[in-house]
Amino acid sequence: MAFTPLNALNAFIAVARKRSFAVAARELGVSTSALSQSVRQLEERLETPLLTRTSRSVALTEAGQRLLDHAGPAVEQALEALQTVKARRGEVTGRVRLTVPTAASSLVLDRLIPRFVERHPKVELEVSVDNRLVDPVAEGFDAGIRLVEAIHRDMVHIRLTGPCRVVVAGAPSYLDKRGTPQKPADLLHHDCLVFRLGPGDALWAWELERGKKTVRIPVRGPVVLSDNELRRTLAIAGVGLTYGLEPTMSEDLRSGRLRVVLPQYAPTVPGLFLYFPNRAQVSPALRAFVTVARELASSR
Repeated sequence: MAFTPLNALNAFIAVARKRSFAVAARELGVSTSALSQSVRQLEERLETPLLTRTSRSVALTEAGQRLLDHAGPAVEQALEALQTVKARRGEVTGRVRLTVPTAASSLVLDRLIPRFVERHPKVELEVSVDNRLVDPVAEGFDAGIRLVEAIHRDMVHIRLTGPCRVVVAGAPSYLDKRGTPQKPADLLHHDCLVFRLGPGDALWAWELERGKKTVRIPVRGPVVLSDNELRRTLAIAGVGLTYGLEPTMSEDLRSGRLRVVLPQYAPTVPGLFLYFPNRAQVSPALRAFVTVARELASSR
């Protein structure tokens, strides 16, 4: 890879967003050694380290974070502009990177993605399923989907689903064996399928409410998970109680594979929202995705 400041800047941004030279090299179609050399040359030109490298990880220095924050959006817009030159009049090209929780797959994306791909086949849609609370700017995403309470106030957010309950549920086999909890404190004596957002995060307490009173129950159980689908499967198998958005369990509740317990304590949340940074320049690809998302939400 011949050194130019713009080539090196693009190389640095790819590594900074992927936190990996190997992954970034595959994305750019170059060797890992060439990519490393390009970033090192940029650091030499700037006379400051941008990345902290170890044998297992890559992290941004303070200077590297500033460069990513300021240059990342501009480079993305420049690459989008180059793609639009190749496109036919009115055709949208480019890439949209999304960060979404597992709940979004069945509640939104299974209908949104087919409609978007059919209308804009030249846009590359990259979806990262991750239940962590992700900063889209720092991690190189264009937009995300989350519950509204997890979205920073400086983000634009668009409703995708209506309000829904968050419920505790269990399989008939579990409830027949262990009994049905009658009040939130009873959960402390039950096997609960515990949720952890990501490595190093605290175990997720189950939040229940009645009227204006909200309680957080530090449940425990035989299994700790970060994957909602596996948690649902284990709940159906009778391993323990589960907790989540009621629409994600709708088929299981209708069929009787799961039953809601403590329904009088189930809180209601506003629903899932699409969110993205409040920038003056939104790429044509993201603008197209937002348009399709709005259409789908209005037709629900």
